[in-house]
Amino acid sequence: MHKLSIAIDGPAGAGKSTIAKILAKKLSILYLDTGAMYRTVAYGVLQKGADPEDQEHVIRILDSIKIDVELLDGMQRMYLDGVDVSEAIRSSEISKAASTIAVIPQVRLKLVKMQQEIAMLHSIVLDGRDIGTYVLPDADVKFFLDATLEERGQRRWKEMQGYGSCLTQQRVTEDIRLRDLNDSSRDFAPLSKARDAITVDTTDKTIEQVVTEMFDYISPIWEKSKEFFRQG
Repeated sequence: MHKLSIAIDGPAGAGKSTIAKILAKKLSILYLDTGAMYRTVAYGVLQKGADPEDQEHVIRILDSIKIDVELLDGMQRMYLDGVDVSEAIRSSEISKAASTIAVIPQVRLKLVKMQQEIAMLHSIVLDGRDIGTYVLPDADVKFFLDATLEERGQRRWKEMQGYGSCLTQQRVTEDIRLRDLNDSSRDFAPLSKARDAITVDTTDKTIEQVVTEMFDYISPIWEKSKEFFRQG
């Protein structure tokens, strides 16, 4: 049976994860937070006392970092060596470390393999920076979400406040700017828009407006092929 696959790419703070979760729920299919997978590896690197900037060290310990993804009722939990770290990976420090290790081909290959295996088993929505270009190049629908740097910085700052962060909005915005540069300039599978992706600018739009806009693109494909899709 054919599975429905939706790829959502874009820079940090564009609203990818929020929108992806809503679309997955609306379609009654799974959502996979690929960013959380990179954050979990980064958390493991730091827990082992390694410097994320030291690529050789990260590569040496990569096989010893055991991560697992648990998908239950559409919810995703991340485990490092059997311990649930779903909340612990949401700090600014982990976010920066994740961007740093994401440039390492061995890290991406390890996680992309996991992502592709999950996508083979389920109708799914994936969001990240190279989903439509590298992870799922044959996805049924591809989107590229974007927004102004200022808007994205404000969103991420508000999100991080919910996790108890004391960082200023200016600092969070600058961190996003640097992550954008890092993600788009890496040699292996950089952040980029797939040629067949639909661009959605989320600046000054409500979540409901963005979901409606994207669902209008998905709906004809979903309705036309629903009989061939086996959810979950």
